[in-house]
Amino acid sequence: MNTATKLSGFALGLAAVFGAAYGVGQVAGPGAPVATSRHDATDAGHDGDHATDSATPTHLPGGLLVSDRGYTLQPVTAPTGEFAFRVTGPDGAPVTRFDVAHDERMHLIVARRDLSGFRHVHPELAADGTWRVASPLAGPGVWRAFADFTPSGGQPLTLGVDVTVPGALADRPLPAPATRTTVDGYTVTLTGAPQPGRTSRLTLTVSRDGRPVTDLAPYLGAYGHLVALRQGDLAYLHVHPEGTPGDGRTPAGPAVTFSAEVPSAGTYRLFLDFRHGDAVHTAEFTVVAGEQPAAPTTTTAPTPAADHGTPGHGHS
Repeated sequence: MNTATKLSGFALGLAAVFGAAYGVGQVAGPGAPVATSRHDATDAGHDGDHATDSATPTHLPGGLLVSDRGYTLQPVTAPTGEFAFRVTGPDGAPVTRFDVAHDERMHLIVARRDLSGFRHVHPELAADGTWRVASPLAGPGVWRAFADFTPSGGQPLTLGVDVTVPGALADRPLPAPATRTTVDGYTVTLTGAPQPGRTSRLTLTVSRDGRPVTDLAPYLGAYGHLVALRQGDLAYLHVHPEGTPGDGRTPAGPAVTFSAEVPSAGTYRLFLDFRHGDAVHTAEFTVVAGEQPAAPTTTTAPTPAADHGTPGHGHS
């Protein structure tokens, strides 16, 4: 991952409930990726006023809808090698005023649909409301782009859209679940596991050359940031760790602890971003939340007595 890539997180202990959203397509234009918006059926007719619209899915997490609370994520035509988009407001005009959250006004997270790629970058805002950044879409495939922002005077939002980069690419299998991974010479160990329907504490411990790292650098106001994406629909959970750098109580490693909740059993991919020295590193894990359905089992009938062969055994 590009060490200039930055990650952000929501407030301490934030927990999201995942869902799915599907819909229609939009083309970004020549020389740019193809963007496919995915709408939930209940997303139509958003007017930004949830208090008066009982049909609005206020329980849905961010990132699964291209439009929410009157705001819409719109990819726009961009030169090759650049990614551009706008956020339009309830009046249909591009939004040009955003609050700073975790040191940035916009956090753009992209993940390939097979979860084999992940980036988090911070685009620049032009006067006309267009956000531009060197494309974080590293190679062909279908990517999900999440725009995480707070419109001035409004509530935090995360909108999502699918973006296709042309080219041949076979899906890559998800790595097997594990509690330890390595990245850039660091070893990161995961303690704890997400449990459906309740808050779980996940602790990630960083070491290097067999020694604990106790001088993690603050990054966007934290010692680490964690994104969880559910396999299949890429339901999105982004949390900020417990504690604040410089508060006199939060050590600078080696352990960074998060509180998170997932609503259902399933397989998830975790992306931990941490900073040590002048570089940002991303550690990735596959985890399983809850019990998975058992595989079908077929039992072979015993061999008749007249047959002196070995009796049959059950197979799964």
